[in-house]
Amino acid sequence: MGHGIAEVAALGGYDVTIRDIETELVEEGYDNIEWSVEKLAEKGQLDESAETVLDRIETTTDLAAAVSDADLVIEAVPEQLDIKEETFSTVDEHAPEHAILASNTSSLSISAIASATNRPEQVVGLHFFNPPVKMDLIEVTYGEATTDETAELASEWAESIDKTPIYVRKDVHGFVVNTVLVPFMEEPAWMLSNGETTVRAADATMVYERGYPMGPFELNDFGGIDIAYHFRDASDRPVPPVIAEKVENEALGKKSGMGFYDYETGDGVDYNPEDISDFDTLRTEAVMINKAAWLIGTDVATPEAIDTGLRLGGNFPEGVCRRGDRLGLETVLEKLETLYETHGADRYEPADYLVALVEDGFTGEDAGKGFYDYRVDPPYHYLDWDIDDDGVLEVAIDRQERMNSMSEDVFMEIDRLLTEVDTDGVSCVVFTGAGDKAFSSGADITGFTAGEPTDIMDVDEVFRTVSEFDRPTVAKIDGFCLGAGIELALACDIRVATEGSTIGTPETTLGLIPGGGATQRLVRLVGEARTKELIFRGLQIDAERAEDWGVINHAVPEAEFETVVGDIVDDLVSGPPIALKAAKRVINEGQEAGLDAALAMEKQSFALLSTTDDMYEGVTAFRENRDPEFEGE
Repeated sequence: MGHGIAEVAALGGYDVTIRDIETELVEEGYDNIEWSVEKLAEKGQLDESAETVLDRIETTTDLAAAVSDADLVIEAVPEQLDIKEETFSTVDEHAPEHAILASNTSSLSISAIASATNRPEQVVGLHFFNPPVKMDLIEVTYGEATTDETAELASEWAESIDKTPIYVRKDVHGFVVNTVLVPFMEEPAWMLSNGETTVRAADATMVYERGYPMGPFELNDFGGIDIAYHFRDASDRPVPPVIAEKVENEALGKKSGMGFYDYETGDGVDYNPEDISDFDTLRTEAVMINKAAWLIGTDVATPEAIDTGLRLGGNFPEGVCRRGDRLGLETVLEKLETLYETHGADRYEPADYLVALVEDGFTGEDAGKGFYDYRVDPPYHYLDWDIDDDGVLEVAIDRQERMNSMSEDVFMEIDRLLTEVDTDGVSCVVFTGAGDKAFSSGADITGFTAGEPTDIMDVDEVFRTVSEFDRPTVAKIDGFCLGAGIELALACDIRVATEGSTIGTPETTLGLIPGGGATQRLVRLVGEARTKELIFRGLQIDAERAEDWGVINHAVPEAEFETVVGDIVDDLVSGPPIALKAAKRVINEGQEAGLDAALAMEKQSFALLSTTDDMYEGVTAFRENRDPEFEGE
């Protein structure tokens, strides 16, 4: 973790000193950074040379020298409180008065760590997730004395290195992500201990029916069964017998070769859809949702922070608060009350905040309010959007933890945004993907497994909304543009991609076909032969080939990308709104009509446009040799 944090800081432009107790350890850490940075450079993922990044990093075994001129010190020593307290005491002695001291602990008390210093108000948790270079989340955790100024500065620093911070406003064991994630692994372990499930049944059902990226026992093995054990033991909570037994027998998961699955003589993780059973998924999800309600009710974190944390830190298909609102909080509460009455375990006792929501009738999405308020201004969970002064509506799909893959919520949010936005205030729409890895990697198949097929929104209807939107639309593609991603792009009027982007229709490799219109829009765009080759073979082609085939309008070098898109948007912004709307309608609808009917549509539109104020402005500007100023009238 230490060298990973140092690397992301250097990649973010900061001068970094890494320090450890022995020269060999420091050198090993630097070597790891050097290898990683050079790999990033080889893949073209750096905006500067590897040498420039590495030149920002110094190494030492002298703690006093390492922190003497630091603005921020981040500790990543072993998870033992006495070692951390000793480290912080020494750092406090030698660091500048203004320096913020941060701990990367995943569960130990920030308040206890801060008590070893004379500046507890400047001590904060900065919990990175492993590996720091790939994981976007950072939990910014308050100790009892941490000031808002300290936490805000730490959060701003996290954003400056392209990470996503969430506030953990109280010093609770496990912070946000582990507080909710541990029950995902623990509740099925209680069920296994009681003979109520099997390992494969639990894993298969949670993955293939509920859409989680890993099953609970698979995740236990992956992270280390002893980690979950020590987390519960450290909080003085009971540990499921099967967990304690595994730890006692040193069957700690993948790292030891044996856990809930056999990695030495067996096939490792080997569950499949045939293992799905009547495993009680609601029991596990109810405990997780209850923990989220406790975090909210005790002012530890907001629903947005919790859901962001579980999406980025746990790779969940959706946040637990959002899932609770979809399930119905009254259903969750009823399940908890039944479990509490039956088993009497504290983990089933409903959180006061959850009880209050249900008593007030705020039971989730169907009721208009739950953890989130859906009544007046429903939240956008997965779209970042804004309209600038020129009327450019910029829409970014933001599911970076899943390469901006599209879930049912993403489809609904795109449809809602374009349906509800004031079109008169929009000159054009630009769709893009958040981050620098993907426009969209396609539909999130695992996310869809959480619902019945009949409940899933008709994807083509969403893209029809995009295609028929009254203003020009542009797909700004940088990175992967696959499956539903290319279908969104095909629904746009103009498509521009960086040369390094990958474009394709891989659905057939999953035993599917495109479900958002690609079979029809592609054939109209590039012809039957190339459409069949793309879809039958599940091809993923580079942007230059996609341009040559006519799938996209422009494939441009990375350095020219913003300029080319900007030029296109400028033309659309300055263009005549009524004429552009008419042209889009005639082009789209004319493809479905015969030639004579399409020509008649064109002629009719031309005649109507000839009477508009915009037409007179265009002619006048042409005669006066100036740029026209269209008003859309």
